[in-house]
Amino acid sequence: MVRRDSDIPSALFEALYGDCYASVHAYALRRADPDTAQEVVADTFLTAWRRFDEVPHPPLPWLYGVARRTLANARRTRLRAQALVERAAPARTPPSDDAAERLGESEMIRAALMGLSERDREALMLVAWEDLEPADAARAAGCSRPTFAVRLHRARRRLAHALVSERDTPSGDLSLEEAR
Repeated sequence: MVRRDSDIPSALFEALYGDCYASVHAYALRRADPDTAQEVVADTFLTAWRRFDEVPHPPLPWLYGVARRTLANARRTRLRAQALVERAAPARTPPSDDAAERLGESEMIRAALMGLSERDREALMLVAWEDLEPADAARAAGCSRPTFAVRLHRARRRLAHALVSERDTPSGDLSLEEAR
């Protein structure tokens, strides 16, 4: 049987949208600029509308997974465009690494996070910022729970190591326990 969009009770979708919009929007904003984040949210809910019968309960981890893949597509598109611009543009001088920009504990953590791979950042952010349980975070990341547990363990270890290497900054007095 072919499902038509009109077969989906709009009240159910509106409830899903109302319950999850703010979380999905915040998720996207932490990973992209506001314009891209808004596009990601729109594409995420469009996918949810089109695949409404596949949306599990609870829907938020599934929506995070859709948003993650949408962000990855947007990132690849942006990188291809940047590469094209760089090939066409004359050589530029590299940006300076101003230590004043990295003051404060949050800046040190942000710098350490940015030094991690995208996979490590995603594992840490799903658990710490999105406040997902490991099973839900694994679903959002598109992997099994044991695989996600290993990713999270390794990401925490790499973040702790990166924070230790950042300690030479004036506010770099975090213990390894605080890094978790």
